[in-house]
Amino acid sequence: MKKYFFALMMILWLFPLSARERIFLWEDVPGMEVNVRDTILYPSVVKRADGKKTAAVVICPGGSYHHLGMPHEGFDSQDWFNSIGMSAFTLRYRVSYNHHHHPAMLEDIQMAIAYIREHAEEYNIDPEKIGAIGYSAGGHLVTMAGAFGNTSELEKLGLHKEVSVRPNFVMPIYPVVSMQDDIAHKRSRKSLLHKKQTQEDKDRFSMELQIPDDMPPVFLLACRDDSVVLFENSLRLDAALTAKKIPHLFVQYEQGDHGFGMKKNSDIMKSQHWNDEKLLPWLKEIGMIE
Repeated sequence: MKKYFFALMMILWLFPLSARERIFLWEDVPGMEVNVRDTILYPSVVKRADGKKTAAVVICPGGSYHHLGMPHEGFDSQDWFNSIGMSAFTLRYRVSYNHHHHPAMLEDIQMAIAYIREHAEEYNIDPEKIGAIGYSAGGHLVTMAGAFGNTSELEKLGLHKEVSVRPNFVMPIYPVVSMQDDIAHKRSRKSLLHKKQTQEDKDRFSMELQIPDDMPPVFLLACRDDSVVLFENSLRLDAALTAKKIPHLFVQYEQGDHGFGMKKNSDIMKSQHWNDEKLLPWLKEIGMIE
């Protein structure tokens, strides 16, 4: 029954995407032919009337590293970033539904960031203002992109990029953070690591243990009543960022639960407008928009 349920979800997700422009990031990359249809970047570029370059963001929907919530965590977010003058690229990264595990997801986001930097002139984007936002497991992915940004997974594939694969800022929203047994979101952990779940692996992908001294600025948001990913995940990430003195903002809500993204009719978006009230001022503060 689950098999048919997820098959139906995939059809519903993919049907409205057919009209959107698509970039197949692994097209023409030797050895990656099998991944071409599983990794897609959907661009929505803003061109300013005054010709000034814009900031850009890669959007990583959540879904336990198993599937992806493309509409409300992807395209609704894309529309909002466009509305504030930022170019936005929704990333359909590889997940375990299609039998992908680490390092596929990290390869995909690094490839997306590299692609945008390589085409920054064409898109009129400032290559030093490219960030990433992720929800739930996507929040874990963008945190990895920031923490592991100085190690290119692409080079391991023989792709020697002249641009950085590190985002300039990251925004994990109700994120999966830890792979430790006491608070891990076990489905995300299984989807990411598959059967290889040694303690060494759990430590390696527990982001509260991996924050480097040069971690980019972080916008972190979570709700205390989160019924899917324990709020403790965000508390530990906040503590790790604080210990390393990384510039960051931790936004907490008592209620809101999980999975609301930027869906306009969700309870928290009706009452809190977290993107307009919290995220927008932060983006201005770090100089990404005027």
